[in-house]
Amino acid sequence: MGELVRRLRRGAGLTGKELARRAGVGQPTISRIETGGLLPTAETVERVAAALGLGPADRAELDGLVSRLRDEVGRLRGGLAGRESADDARVRAAGEVACFSSVMVPALLQTAEYARLALTVGRAVDEEDAAKAAAIRVQRQSVLFEEGRRFWFVLTEGAVRTWPGSPGLMVAQLDRLAQVSTLGHVRLGVVPWSVEAPAFALHGFTVFDGAVSVAELITGDVLVTEQGDVAAHREVLEAFGGVAVYGDGVRALLGEIGTDFRRLESQTQD
Repeated sequence: MGELVRRLRRGAGLTGKELARRAGVGQPTISRIETGGLLPTAETVERVAAALGLGPADRAELDGLVSRLRDEVGRLRGGLAGRESADDARVRAAGEVACFSSVMVPALLQTAEYARLALTVGRAVDEEDAAKAAAIRVQRQSVLFEEGRRFWFVLTEGAVRTWPGSPGLMVAQLDRLAQVSTLGHVRLGVVPWSVEAPAFALHGFTVFDGAVSVAELITGDVLVTEQGDVAAHREVLEAFGGVAVYGDGVRALLGEIGTDFRRLESQTQD
């Protein structure tokens, strides 16, 4: 944020003091924005944009960055439920969502029980907060049935064989994946373990409208906006997507994995 405002100010040929005077704000306000110490209010953004005389492209870049930063702040302040609400807004604002995962079933495809465990396993969390977060995550899945949207999910076989809770939970989860794979505007692919991996993907990620990628790390999500980095994520997605199975092929594979889970479930009950 600070780097962007500084670049725009310098492009306009203004000092920090001159920008502050034109915008009608204190010079320390401009300084704090440029050093990352202040996320400006909507009013301050309007004043600064007007003072800089921004064109449509620069204004869109500024507004987009401010919006994403506010999302991140909301996620940090709102606990798990706040983070899920921010994710919900991001998904609902996108027309095209493309997701790669090598470890777990993506949030948009999770059953309610899988979602609850995905949010809580191995973490010290508030149970009420986690329950609200899981509910928001499941409700978000209504976008899968909305016309005019496109979804592409690419999972490794490892992602659908890694199970939280119990083998029985995964049987229901696999059925969910098979059902989603029949939707006309949803493309679901799974890369079988028998196929040579085209790359080593160190983390999962989701690309929104080809412009922004959210990388899923152990310590939290990282927003990627640099177009070269977003393009690199897309290349990995396309590489894995190119060796995945779809349609009847993916449903057959999910059925085989489901049989293995049923067998495992019966063994654990003996």
